[in-house]
Amino acid sequence: MRTISTTELARNLSAILDRLAIEGQELVIERNHRPLARLIPGPAHMNALEAMADLYRTLPEEAAAGWEKDSRGAGLKGNRLARGVRDPWRS
Repeated sequence: MRTISTTELARNLSAILDRLAIEGQELVIERNHRPLARLIPGPAHMNALEAMADLYRTLPEEAAAGWEKDSRGAGLKGNRLARGVRDPWRS
């Protein structure tokens, strides 16, 4: 964890925020050699594929079957799911 002074932060705010975003390392801001605050990076951005990538490893088979069953009968009168799960990337 890196420590910076309030003066350094004020003079180099843009560069410090850029470095925080790139390196993802937490910073401690000091005033008069005493910790005053911490800057931490925000949550990483992920697309849907990255967010759901490990989902199949965490859910039991019964949950997947239950989701499919629920989606088929959830009041989707004319818009029911076709039998089976379709691969959206297959042409």
